Amino acid sequence: MPGILLDDSDNFEIALRRFKKQVEKAGVLSELKKRQHYEKPSVQEKKKKAAAKKRLIKKMRKSRNDG
Repeated sequence: MPGILLDDSDNFEIALRRFKKQVEKAGVLSELKKRQHYEKPSVQEKKKKAAAKKRLIKKMRKSRNDG
């Protein structure tokens, strides 16, 4: 669980920015969005395959442009 320790001299805006960065790094918000609605296992599998295909196409496009 992300958390930060504050001193009396710490600025609130800076502390909030540090906390937001830790939350993002831990993936809390993305996990929350994933769990907001139930997805059937078949839908999850379709999304995984589509993401893998998209990554492959992007990788192939990038390697073709570099060469």
